Amino acid sequence: MPITIRHVPGRTRFETTVEGHLCLAEYRLDGGVMLITHTEVAPEIEGRGIAAELIRAALDHAQAHDLKVRPLCSYARHYMREHPETRAVQA
Repeated sequence: MPITIRHVPGRTRFETTVEGHLCLAEYRLDGGVMLITHTEVAPEIEGRGIAAELIRAALDHAQAHDLKVRPLCSYARHYMREHPETRAVQA
């Protein structure tokens, strides 16, 4: 089942709700760099690729807005290591 990721700039995060659980990837901006600070998916729904979709949405947003990305949270670092195509946006 596809999920819909929402960018919520006022809360500096990307989010989705799956089976009643709020899932998110939080960031902050430092000049032209998006610092991804936290990714959260409830344990009950882990393993479905939700965190990956959240990070992909953040990276797509960064690329579309000419931002570089510094992954501070462990999941974002892991995702970017596993996806070499993301090197173009890495700070």
